[in-house]
Amino acid sequence: MSDVIQLLPDTVANQIAAGEVVQRPASVVKELLENAIDAGADSLQLIVKDSGRTLIQVIDNGAGMTETDARLSIERHATSKIKKADDLFAVRSMGFRGEALASIAAISHVEVKTRREHDELGTRILIEGSEVKEQKPVQTPKGSSISVKNLFFNVPARRNFLKSNQVEMRHIIEEFNRIALSHPKLNLEMFDNGQPKFQLPKSNLKQRIVNLFGKSMDKKLVPVETQTSLLNIYGFTGKPEYAKKTRGEQYFFVNNRFFKHPYFNHAVENAYDQLLPEKAYASYFIFFEIDPQKIDINIHPTKTEVNFADGQSTYAILRSAIKNAIGKHNLTPSLDFENEQDMFPGKPPDKGQIKQPEVKVTPGYNPFESSGSSGSSKPQQPDQQQKNNLQNWEKLYQQPESQQENFKKENIISSDTEEGQDNNDLIHLHQEYIVSSIKSGLMLIHQQKAHERVLYEHFLARLQEEDGNGQKLMFPETVTLAPADSELLEEIQKDLRAMGFDMQAKGQNEWEFNATPPGMEGDLQSIVESVLEDYKSQMMNASTDRHSNLARALAKRTAIKKGRSLEKPEMQALIDSLFACSMPEVSIEGKPVIRIINNDELKNKFNG
Repeated sequence: MSDVIQLLPDTVANQIAAGEVVQRPASVVKELLENAIDAGADSLQLIVKDSGRTLIQVIDNGAGMTETDARLSIERHATSKIKKADDLFAVRSMGFRGEALASIAAISHVEVKTRREHDELGTRILIEGSEVKEQKPVQTPKGSSISVKNLFFNVPARRNFLKSNQVEMRHIIEEFNRIALSHPKLNLEMFDNGQPKFQLPKSNLKQRIVNLFGKSMDKKLVPVETQTSLLNIYGFTGKPEYAKKTRGEQYFFVNNRFFKHPYFNHAVENAYDQLLPEKAYASYFIFFEIDPQKIDINIHPTKTEVNFADGQSTYAILRSAIKNAIGKHNLTPSLDFENEQDMFPGKPPDKGQIKQPEVKVTPGYNPFESSGSSGSSKPQQPDQQQKNNLQNWEKLYQQPESQQENFKKENIISSDTEEGQDNNDLIHLHQEYIVSSIKSGLMLIHQQKAHERVLYEHFLARLQEEDGNGQKLMFPETVTLAPADSELLEEIQKDLRAMGFDMQAKGQNEWEFNATPPGMEGDLQSIVESVLEDYKSQMMNASTDRHSNLARALAKRTAIKKGRSLEKPEMQALIDSLFACSMPEVSIEGKPVIRIINNDELKNKFNG
């Protein structure tokens, strides 16, 4: 039997290594930016075309390389960062494996142009699929320019697994954000298809956060800082009232290197115990400074996982630091008893007589008489509005046969049609439930879940019909979003237009809105942010499509909430709309909207 084990060719080995390091265009962005930082650059440019499929280029003003170093930089395991195994536990640079450029060059066309400050000429190298096609001296600015073109050109299966341009761009922006946050003292620029995406000057950490995620972040954060013999922790954490439904801006950095750590995520969540609503997450930007010998960053090819020698102590210190930050800055509301004039703003005038309040009384009013009477016990005929209410109530119990069958199964209504019912039978309980008497007992409707169901089916129908009619705003309103959210808005803007939004990109991560869906009230900035957060949260549920996710997100944001007082005509209209839905008994989250307490249950309450 012949031998079956053989050494892989370098080209194949490099492609296999590339599969570990380069998962998508964002992986290339990460490696190139880290190399530029390690080269001592204080100014970086990232240029992207077609979300990295066509071009990813990083230009820096760092130290540059000699001709020999430039050639060695594309070889596997060629690095200037480590010389012996012990060096792995003293690494402070971003890269050190010596795999990045070699892996990238194995699956793309790479151009390297580099020059040291005191060299007269620089070096240009062209590589295609690990093969050097050209190397020659050129005139080039000090520093390095590395261009990666036609990513995965020789691995078409990997290229086919890439997502849409919008999705890949969001991943690129996320990698850019991580570098920008961990190095606020760098000038950073990013260009997408020739248009500036970011232009970040040198700044402090908080200003960098604001520049990346929008001006609204300025009021949402409180500083975190603690120093111990084990490690130092600093950064910012979000105020509880600004928590989100998705794990959005949550960043850990150790010695300026981004990393992921579910154990430490739990520490932060534990610090917010009983301060956040269920399934809500605070934003945080936390930096650890620690002796490199007490951590191991060599456990994953992408270097995003880190082991801590004393994880339990780090957990406790982190939790304490977050709790102290929340308490120190007094995030709970309080009264200022030293400023009495603010507590009683309505001072009486210094001069003039104070007018005594008057109470007007209708002498002939009798609360036990029929509605509409004034001092007379003779009942009046119902007006047109009452007739309309009666007709609407009759419609409530005149459902299509398929719906009636569903409700009969659940004992929601009896087989006989209610007669002579009007909205005087409706009761608003605790500003949360609508209660009505029916032939079989009492019917309770959850007002928020009911309105969400009505709006969900309404928005879904508009998406399918591509209606697009919205309510014009008196004046255009500008909404500023985080870059990733702006990309998401661009991705779904066609669907939003079908729902009634009218908007257009105005500037860097700014959108101008001219119309919104009819009946939408409130601050447009918070509405758009909440809709995008709900949409991202729904995207995690792979069982629903994009239209359903968007309709659900908008319905949840715009539906009436608990605590909203409803007049009887409003309650009646809501019930009419609910029973016209295809699934009135089930909320958009699969929970009951309607509950029936039948007559037997009521009797048992008093006979038990």
